[in-house]
Amino acid sequence: MRLATIRMSTANGDTTTAARIDGDGTATAIKGYADVGALLHEPEWARIAAHAEGGRLDFTEHDLAPVIPRPGKIICVGLNYAKHIDEMGHDRPDVPTLFIKYPEALIGARDDAEIPEFNSATLDFEGELAVVVGKHARHVREADAERYIAGYTVINDYTQRHFQKRTQQWHQGKSLEKTAGFGPWLDTDWRPGPTLTTTVNGEVMQHAPTDDLVFSPAKLVEFISHLYPLAPGDVIATGTPDGVGHARDPRRYLADGDTVRVEIEGLGHIQNTTRVLPTS
Repeated sequence: MRLATIRMSTANGDTTTAARIDGDGTATAIKGYADVGALLHEPEWARIAAHAEGGRLDFTEHDLAPVIPRPGKIICVGLNYAKHIDEMGHDRPDVPTLFIKYPEALIGARDDAEIPEFNSATLDFEGELAVVVGKHARHVREADAERYIAGYTVINDYTQRHFQKRTQQWHQGKSLEKTAGFGPWLDTDWRPGPTLTTTVNGEVMQHAPTDDLVFSPAKLVEFISHLYPLAPGDVIATGTPDGVGHARDPRRYLADGDTVRVEIEGLGHIQNTTRVLPTS
């Protein structure tokens, strides 16, 4: 089952609704839930979604809002693919490297990434698999972690490398407003293994299987839930493969008009164009 947050225009203005994807460009609204995050707070969310009868929706990719517009937590994992660890010049970690992204960074599956000119240097792409938590998780064992995962989606951990590298804490380069494509939907049946591919203007930059992780989704749920509880709708971005622009020679940073597409086989894709906005 695939669940999305779809934008709609009504007589009372623009709004969103949680929806069950039924086919290409068609969905069923899940009445009473403004987005997938709100739906996941219902203990019976899967049954509610499966039996939704809120009316047919016809939509385009541009109508897809961030699948969860305002997660309570977006926990990102750095250095989780061995080849990416090597290309960035780090040792393989013994425990996950975590940092936080805020909801203001998220954009929809086909929205533009809007960057003020003063923040527009050394912009980089990081295609990633994202885990969405489906129920309250505290002190979860790895063997039980799958029961706490609602499903998977795609995210771009869009990064300003100069900001990231100027201190030992990465967050300031990782949470720029309106940059991180997130979607297109939550897939409750998909499982890690198929390939993630990131392209820039059609050129392949990243290509790796999504189960080639140092720390698996189950291990991440275990580790993080022993630090603090995870809530329904929380998101774990599992890390990026090798091939990022910062590690290339010459380096390949994003400029105005560059389009980044992140696709995971069987899961879907996001495609976002960088727009550098002039500032006075």
